[in-house]
Amino acid sequence: MSFPTLVRKILPVLALAATASLAHAQDKVTFLTSWYAQAEHGGYYQAIATGIYKKYGLDVSIKMGGPQVNAIQIIAAGQADFIMGKDFQTLSAIENGVPLTTVAAVFQMEPQGMVTHPDVNSLADLKGKTILLATSGRTSWWPWLKIKHGLKDDQTRPYTFNMAPFFADKNVAQQGYPGSEPFIAEKAGQKVKFFLFANEGYPPYGNTIVTTRQMVKDKPELVQRFVKATLEGWKSYLDNPAPGNALIKQDNPKMEDELIAYSVKTMKEMKFMDSGDAAKAGAGVMTDARWKQTYDLMVTSGQLKPNPNWQQAYTLQFIKDLKIKP
Repeated sequence: MSFPTLVRKILPVLALAATASLAHAQDKVTFLTSWYAQAEHGGYYQAIATGIYKKYGLDVSIKMGGPQVNAIQIIAAGQADFIMGKDFQTLSAIENGVPLTTVAAVFQMEPQGMVTHPDVNSLADLKGKTILLATSGRTSWWPWLKIKHGLKDDQTRPYTFNMAPFFADKNVAQQGYPGSEPFIAEKAGQKVKFFLFANEGYPPYGNTIVTTRQMVKDKPELVQRFVKATLEGWKSYLDNPAPGNALIKQDNPKMEDELIAYSVKTMKEMKFMDSGDAAKAGAGVMTDARWKQTYDLMVTSGQLKPNPNWQQAYTLQFIKDLKIKP
């Protein structure tokens, strides 16, 4: 056999081997959530459970957040590639010289709100009430709520992630999420009301995907794959959450089936993924106007100093053409 003939026979085999190797190569990615595993993290777990991340060439590991986990420190130290973020958190990081950027908004609204007893008819009725809030609330939604309704710091007491003090005192209101605290109250036989801050103009997005500007610069194609796969994971989760729920319960065995089901139902009813701009533009969408509202709020409330570089906190390049409809 001549050398040219041998080469012609070997080259296709080598090419096939190289293609097979690439097909099985998976980029390792670490994603840090904002809390213990729960339904509000379901799309990420679903993308692992159903092979969506793998389809996009990603080997994703999920780390759980929690009350003692500082996500900004972890991603700044290179111990996570992406985190589940908050707009206030990312804007504050920019001010403090941590080069983060938000690449997608899974929820079109921040799912934060206030749980009250039935006698409260609006957030304006919180004057004179004792309000339980966590430390994180003091640097995010509390300044907004104070400005909007004339509330005072001396009304507040620490929230310890236990509803017993709320149940014991009819003059108490507390922070909460629509898929969690109302369920706990219902199980305890307590009637409550829930007021979503976003319904009164609180502008931040919720459940955002945040990474470093270095990642965006060096590996934009990987960022694009992670964003697309994650949003597909969320679409799949809301259609049939069973695969994702199984992984959620592996990470967080204390999570009850009833609570997961209640949270999924709430996310659908309140259209966290597909309300507002996402109804037309698709899941994950963000706009300059919404980010400007959040930035202006933080400056007005004294949470941020005016910063000419504040727009580094987000980029629209990874979500503008996806058109993924939940």
